[in-house]
Amino acid sequence: MVKIGVDIRHITDFGVGTYIRNILRGLVRLDHENHYVLIGDPERAHEIGDLPANFVPVEVKPYDSPWGQAMEFRRIVRQEACDLVHVPHLLSVPLFLPCPYVITVHDLLDYMYRTSSASGFRRMLHFQLTKRVLNQAARIFAVSNFTKNDLQRLFEIPSGRIEVVYNAIDERFRQGHAGDSDREFIAERYQVNYPFLLYAGRISPPKNIVRIIEAFSALKGELRKEDKYPDLKLIIIGDDLSSHPDLRRTVIKSDVQNDVRFLGFVPIDVLRIFYDAAKIFVFPSLYEGFGLPPLEAMAHGTPVVTSNTSSLPEVVGNAAVLVNPENVFDIMRALHRVLLDQPLRDRLKQRGYEQAARYSWDVSAQRILQVYEQVALGAQPPPVSVAPPPPVNVPE
Repeated sequence: MVKIGVDIRHITDFGVGTYIRNILRGLVRLDHENHYVLIGDPERAHEIGDLPANFVPVEVKPYDSPWGQAMEFRRIVRQEACDLVHVPHLLSVPLFLPCPYVITVHDLLDYMYRTSSASGFRRMLHFQLTKRVLNQAARIFAVSNFTKNDLQRLFEIPSGRIEVVYNAIDERFRQGHAGDSDREFIAERYQVNYPFLLYAGRISPPKNIVRIIEAFSALKGELRKEDKYPDLKLIIIGDDLSSHPDLRRTVIKSDVQNDVRFLGFVPIDVLRIFYDAAKIFVFPSLYEGFGLPPLEAMAHGTPVVTSNTSSLPEVVGNAAVLVNPENVFDIMRALHRVLLDQPLRDRLKQRGYEQAARYSWDVSAQRILQVYEQVALGAQPPPVSVAPPPPVNVPE
């Protein structure tokens, strides 16, 4: 039996929280022998569901400083006599742990966008600390081949120490299509009773939402010439909008004030209805370590227009129309084509179902469990064997 500590302090976060919850649910289903110490807030452990006896939450005392948090985390790992620790993100790095650790890297966005506002010294310090943490990890899980390649390029990590373990969609997105009552719900609760394009995800500059709005404005102009879809709207679902006034300014400048709606955060059970009802899901992100939203939309048969950059071609395969995310008119032309070309829509729908089904949390949890046991036993990593990504072809 192996005793595994898992950092669950970010279990309710967007993105990383989805990963933690679903990997642990997979491990609950698969592993009835090893013992798991879930280090974080025990009240939040209910997000995983009913826990068997070999999964035990342990509370972490809150500290204001990162150093205090790191020392408290180390104390619990030592107290619980863990054989191995899994840190499922790079948000809080492990320091001075008394046992080996594995770490999951979702993306390397901090080294491409966010740190540009920090001083050169702080950027260098952050980079070197992260490099040290990654090089000392017993094994690294990358959520895509793209992320693995970035790890090798930026941090000079040997390929054999990086395991590509893909993400998958939440099971709630696999519950079938929305019914009439669901559509009535969004009509009454959100006043949505018209055709719409959909974006769902974080609200941040790398998500490229300004260009989505500009492409939508250009699309409305084309549709007016053709007298088609006069009541088409763009719905943007995401987190807090107040810190992004540029989006409101773009809406006004693009003259689509009456056609763009920002709904903020919506629960998964409501989001799945919006995915199902949308004409197109548009996701021309500039950078993704994996990119779950396109797969979530595909599980509902919704055609997807997304970027031809970063991990997205690897993730969506031939089940989406790929565009240059920096070219507004390329995005607009793809939206126009997918909106009006019914044979293309039918192909994308079928391919989308197949593509979303390629990814499984149970398969990912099984591979992670194998690595846990290898690391705990001190085994060397086996030769890397990653299933080839889906074919990358833009539909005809």
